[in-house]
Amino acid sequence: MANTAKTLTEKALLAMPANSYMNEAQLGFFRDLLRKQRQDLLDNATMTIDHLRDGEAEADPNDRATIEEENAIELRIRDRERKMLPRVEAALQRIEAGAYGFCEETGDPIGLRRLLARPTTAYSIEAQERHESRQRIQGK
Repeated sequence: MANTAKTLTEKALLAMPANSYMNEAQLGFFRDLLRKQRQDLLDNATMTIDHLRDGEAEADPNDRATIEEENAIELRIRDRERKMLPRVEAALQRIEAGAYGFCEETGDPIGLRRLLARPTTAYSIEAQERHESRQRIQGK
C-alpha cells in the first residue's frame, strides 16, 4: 500500500471516484506530503540556525545593516514555519486516527482540492468562514 501512495499523483488523486474518498492510497498520499512538509520545515530551521551561527561580523556598517535585515527577514519566515509545524503534526495525527479529510466541526468531507491546497486544514470552507467571521466579530 505504501508503494501505491508514493506513485499516486495529484491528477490521479483527483480522478478517483467520490466513493473512494480518503481510501488508503489517498491517506498515504497526504501522509507522505505532510511528512515531507514536516521534514522541510525542520531542515529549514536547522539551516537557519547554522547560517546565523556561522555569520561573520562585517566591518562596514552598511554591510552589517544589510546582513542584519536579511537575518531578521529569515527569522520571521522561520517563525511562521515554526507555527506551521504543530498543524502538520495535528494533520498527521488525524490521518492515524482516521479523521483526516473530514471537517472537525461538521464531519463533512473537506474535499481533495482543498486538502491539496492546504493539507493541514481541519475545516471545510464553510466552517472555516464561520470561524473567521466569529474571530472578526470577537476582535481576535
